[in-house]
Amino acid sequence: MAELDLHEQEQVDALRAWWKQYGTWVIVAVVVALLGFAGMQFWKKHQTEQSAEAAKLFTEVERQTLSNDPKRVNDAVAALVDKFGDTAYAPRAQLVAAQVNLQMRDAARAKTQLQWVIEHAREAGLQDTARLKLAALLLDEKDYDGAMKLLNAAHPEAFTGLYADLKGDVLSAQGKVEEARQAYKQALDKVEPSSMYRSLIQLKLDGLGDGK
Repeated sequence: MAELDLHEQEQVDALRAWWKQYGTWVIVAVVVALLGFAGMQFWKKHQTEQSAEAAKLFTEVERQTLSNDPKRVNDAVAALVDKFGDTAYAPRAQLVAAQVNLQMRDAARAKTQLQWVIEHAREAGLQDTARLKLAALLLDEKDYDGAMKLLNAAHPEAFTGLYADLKGDVLSAQGKVEEARQAYKQALDKVEPSSMYRSLIQLKLDGLGDGK
């Protein structure tokens, strides 16, 4: 090999000097990047495995609902939430269990489960479903302030009709006829014209009289 000329030698020396000063940091950066990539791949695999395991437990929850035994349902839900509380299956399981407990007249447990969904679900639709169920439960208990607090929470436009209808129920129960009438009218305005639910809202509105 021909000897390097003076210019090439200077370039080599400069590269060696640069590597001596910064080489360690370059290696560290590369290692960190590789570890980051590996970590991301591991996390994706971990998430996939977690989701699969959570799905199995959710299937067990659904199976236990056929047993008509609330303890077995609640135990299955507790196991899912304890192990996979950060998955999408946990709030769904809590909603299932809350419905079972309401049917069995265990309102206290149902309220706890619905509140968990409101606080932990990452999907707005699940949170709003839980709010509506909990508000209806509080209405039955005559906790009108508690119900209205839930119904005044921000929610997607798609839920406005349901929220307004339940507000009308709460206001009607309080004897606030005119406010209830306005809430039912808003509900009618927001519910799809083809929905059979409109008939029920109209009946409640008609039950308040014409307001004259």
